[in-house]
Formats: sequence, C-alpha cells, structure tokens
Amino acid sequence: MSAEPGSCHSTPGCSLQDDRDTEVEVTESSRNLNMDLQQPILSALNVLRNEIRSAKEDSGLSGKAAVTSSDSESGIFSGESELCVEHESDLDWFCCSEQKLICSHCTIVGSCQGHTVIALANRVTAVRSLFECCPEQNHLVDVCEKMQLQALRIEHFINKTLTAKERALQVEASGARERVVAQVSVVREAVEEEEQRLLEAVQREEERVEQCLLTQRAHWGQALAMLTQTRTRLVHTLTNTPDIQLATSGQEIADRVEDAEGVGEPCDTDRLNLNAGCSDSKLMRGLWASAILLGPIAYGSAHLTFDERTVSSLLSLSEDLCTLTFLPKRSRQSPPYDPARFDSWPNALGTLSISSGTHSWVMDVGESGAFKVGVCYTSMGRKGSGNNSRLGYNGQSWVLSKYDGDFSFCHAGKNTPLHVIHKPKSLGLLLDWPSQTLVFYDPDSSAVLHSVRHTFSGPLLPAFAVADRSVTILHCPPK
Repeated sequence: MSAEPGSCHSTPGCSLQDDRDTEVEVTESSRNLNMDLQQPILSALNVLRNEIRSAKEDSGLSGKAAVTSSDSESGIFSGESELCVEHESDLDWFCCSEQKLICSHCTIVGSCQGHTVIALANRVTAVRSLFECCPEQNHLVDVCEKMQLQALRIEHFINKTLTAKERALQVEASGARERVVAQVSVVREAVEEEEQRLLEAVQREEERVEQCLLTQRAHWGQALAMLTQTRTRLVHTLTNTPDIQLATSGQEIADRVEDAEGVGEPCDTDRLNLNAGCSDSKLMRGLWASAILLGPIAYGSAHLTFDERTVSSLLSLSEDLCTLTFLPKRSRQSPPYDPARFDSWPNALGTLSISSGTHSWVMDVGESGAFKVGVCYTSMGRKGSGNNSRLGYNGQSWVLSKYDGDFSFCHAGKNTPLHVIHKPKSLGLLLDWPSQTLVFYDPDSSAVLHSVRHTFSGPLLPAFAVADRSVTILHCPPK
C-alpha cells in the first residue's frame, strides 16, 4: 500500500525517485526550511557551523553513512527517539507541517497523513546546506553571534561590573556606617552635654531654693520667737505689774507693740519654688518631640472626632465626624439647642478629654486661610460673642491661629507672632500631661512651630475654629 502525502513530497511507501527529483526535493526542502528556521527544529541546529564541518571532515563518509554518523553525534538520533512510539519503526522521515521526526507509517496511516514530508537525509542536507553555504539567509548564524556577544557582555558584567559593585558596596557600606556612627556620636555628645548642663542648672536652682527656704525659715523662726517673747512679756506686764509701776511703763509697752507690728506677714513667693524653666531645653524638647512624632502615636487615637454637640451653626460637620467646613450665610441652619454648642463663634471641640498621659493628633488644614487649633478646658464658655467663648482670647484656651497668611500663638487675649517659613498643609499637636507641655509642629518635617508649658488645672479638650474652607482630623498620613 502506498500514499502520496503531497504534490511536492517524497512518498515513503515507494522507492526514492531519480537524482533530479531528489534535487528538487532538496530545493523545495530548502524553501520550506527558510519558513521554519525560527521554530524549534532539531537539537542538531544548536551545533555551530565549524563543529558540523569538522565532524563531516573527520568522518570521511558520504551519502547516508555520513549523515548517519554526524547526526548520531549531534543528537538527531538519540537513543530515546530512534523508533516511532506509535509504529515502532525507524524515524527516517521529517514532517514539515508538524516539525517533527516520523516513520513511513505515520504518513500513510498515522497522524501525519496528507502532511508535507521529506526524507530525513534530505532534510539534514538541506539544513546543513543553508547553515554552511548560505549564512546570509540563515538567521541561526545571527542568533549564534548575538548569543556569543550576549555571553561576552554577561561575562563582562560578572567579572567587571559585579566585581566593581562588590568592591564599591564594601566602601559605601563602610562609609554609611561611619556616617551613622558620626551622626549618632554628635547627637549623643550634644545630648550628654545638654543633659549635664540641665542637671547642673536643676542642681543650682535646687540649691537656690533650699537657701531661700533656710533663710526664710531662720528669719521667720526669729520673728516667731520675738513675737512669742514680746507677747509673753506684755501679758506678764499687764497682769503682774503694780499699778504705780504700770502707769510709768506706757512707753516701754508701746515700743514692744511697735516691734511686734514691724514683723509683718509671711507670704509665699515664686522664689520659694523651683523654676520649671531650669530644665527647659530647645534641643531636648525638639528631640523628645521628634521621637514621639515619628513614632506610632503621631496621628493619635482613631476614635478622635469632632463632638457634634459642640459644633457651631456656622459650620457643617461631615458624616464621619472628622471634617469641619465653614458655611456661607445662605447655607446655615439653626441646629437644636444644646448647652455644649458654640452659638456665636465658628468653634468645635474634640471628643478626647485629656488629663494624663501623652497625646497627639494631626489636622489637615489644606488651603484654609483662617483657622485655629489647640486645646481648652472643658469648662470654657460656649454661649455669646464675648471673649469667654472665643478661642485664644481667654485664660482657658491655648491655640495656634492662622489669619490673613500669618501664624500666631494665642492665649488669654495675647497673640505671639510665629515666624513660619514653610506654610504647612497640616498641623500636629502634642500634649504631654506629665510635663505640662503643649507642642505645635509640622508633621511633614517634624519641625516644632511653637511650644508652651503651663500648669493645667483641669481636663483639656482638643479645640478648633475655622472661618475659611475646611479642616480635617487625620488618622493616618495623607497619601
């Protein structure tokens, strides 16, 4: 039985045609090969041209014997692929349609029936012919050359670039370590010197106060003894002196009374207290604030919101209770009366009552041109247009204010101008109850804008006011 797979194919069921037909097959195979070179053909194509030529010269064979020898060496006929798995026949044909080795039965009754096939020997001859004689038409040569150049570049990258990088890494890492050590050393030295200075200042202040206390104790001790002695003598004179003698003792009694009245009244003064400023240091305060502000508590509690009961009717509050927006007159409404609500100033308070610990929160002030952020006592007034309910204009509130492009710190009606070079888009507040310290800072740079120490006498609430656009409580850094 025989079959013809195609009009320009060899028929494995019949004997090979004459040399002319064979030459036509080779030519046709070459044409087909040009179309198939970029596909994975055979493992033999990975052998370089010089290796193939050397193998042929050494073999001294021609025709099919030469093909068999060189192909066996180059891996075409590996031990695993000599026989067709399906028909157990020699794999002596090549299917151009499926680019694989087949046996003669595959073209007649197998999966390659009707496909373009050529004899394996002719296929190998055509491949070698293109590879050796026509390199300008063979992309494999270019690919091999590119691979060689790429290999050289990789070798150069490994031997030169990576080696240089490794040496540079050691130098740079060593330099980075030295910089870290140097910076920490400078900071440590400055901190240690500042610590020593502050401790000495505290010691001097303590000794001063102790000396004052000793002086006061000695003075008032003597005054007490003199008063006691004078009183005792006066009582004795009045009760035990005969009338004739008492009548002539009036001047003496008057002198003693005058001396007693000249003692005066003792009073408590600040000189008898330790000056809190003796331990104050801009360096230490900045380092302390930076250590906290760069830590996990910088944005405070996620539960901090605006207390909607306190929000003025001049403001609107977002649904998440975190954004205050100043309202134009036509948009204002009259909320239900609440004793906690500000009714005249555009103020609102936070929900966090502070009387211990360390707390911080961050406000997004955006492009607002008029706002206040700070703290106030829970007892601060809420009603009326007087200063008792105006943030920063009474003794119960401490705020940082921005108005008309200028920043200032406001307390008890006194405004302290602040020199702020970079206009921050957000403002942070840090309240440390143990040290009674309130710090205003720029979260982006952790720069302290202003700080104040005050002996707070009661719980504090975050306080806010906005008269332009919006301000928002942030619970995480903005993206």
